[in-house]
Amino acid sequence: MRNKLKIGLFGFGVVGQGLYQVLQKSKTVDAEIQAICVKNKKQRALAEDNFVYKSDFLLDNDDLDVIVELIDDADEAYAIVKTALLNGKNVVSGNKKMLAEHLGELIELQKKTGQSLLYDASACGSIPVIRSIEEYYDNDLLSSVTGILNGSSNYILTQIFRDGRSYSESLNEAQDLGFAESNPSFDVDGFDSLFKLIIISLHSFGILVKSDKIINFGISNIMPQDIRYAKEKGLNIKLVAKVWKHGDNKLSMYVLPHLVSRDEYIYNVEDEFNGVVIEGEFYDKQFMFGKGAGALPTGSAVLSDITALSYQYKYEYKKQKYFKPLDYTNDVEIEIYLRYNKLVDFSHFNFENISEKYSSNETNFVVGTIKLSSLLDLKKILPKLDVFLAVI
Repeated sequence: MRNKLKIGLFGFGVVGQGLYQVLQKSKTVDAEIQAICVKNKKQRALAEDNFVYKSDFLLDNDDLDVIVELIDDADEAYAIVKTALLNGKNVVSGNKKMLAEHLGELIELQKKTGQSLLYDASACGSIPVIRSIEEYYDNDLLSSVTGILNGSSNYILTQIFRDGRSYSESLNEAQDLGFAESNPSFDVDGFDSLFKLIIISLHSFGILVKSDKIINFGISNIMPQDIRYAKEKGLNIKLVAKVWKHGDNKLSMYVLPHLVSRDEYIYNVEDEFNGVVIEGEFYDKQFMFGKGAGALPTGSAVLSDITALSYQYKYEYKKQKYFKPLDYTNDVEIEIYLRYNKLVDFSHFNFENISEKYSSNETNFVVGTIKLSSLLDLKKILPKLDVFLAVI
């Protein structure tokens, strides 16, 4: 049976406004935003009496059924979500950093309170990847999840490869369109994809891995030499998040640029779109595609979570409950292309073997295999080195 939902909304930025718009047009759920909590008074698209400025007005309001949290402050989002659950309210959240850092605690809190926390919108914008994995891939036959999880970085790379623009030009345009923040590091250096990958991996394999145990490296160091190398090989460069099962009950993951060939599904994922490839032992590869950024696509994903709550839907976390836990490891080799300008930067990399090497006055690069553990040791200094690397 469906329940009418009275919603308290935190945040009225791009996604909050997108949710408000799609909720006005949707006939699939009986729900209404009762009040919106924001930090400061300013001119907005709605009348001022729609807004409140203290969180307690929503969190302590017994008339509200659902708290929807759509702010960009992870610490504040955690306080809101935790308090809402303890106060007997269901919650929808879009804050992937907060979720990746606190999911273990929040899962236990859901068990204790009997409330539901949904967050499909946090992972891939309009793509319902979490619920699909929870409901359709709820067995131990899943072997990997690979995807473009960040629309901002993908938009930038599309402009570089398809339209021949520079990195700085592409970044500025992404910022102008609202796909990238004024400080773009969260997107272009792979942190956004990293937090999304942690969430997806929990639902895919039942394991919650801390962010400091996973290597992530983004696209901010990309140079014309790297683009030329990829084009000469008939390849594209995409920022890719991957988790996969291997060996005897082992699991590994990373967020790294990839040199992608034309026969790969994600080769043609362009602009602000996301693409996720789900691979299993017997059903081969299945591909999910959709917009990963923008007000209305992400607002629609939040609305889908709200609609699910009207049917009393909860994540069951089946992989945690019913299957043997996997062992996370970085003791696995991958093949990478590494471009460097100075030998001192190259000296940090402990390659297992090198299959190709090139040097000139303009650039130097090697192709070889290296362990994820070796890259993880460099995680803090990698952004400071004058290098670019991509998985082959």
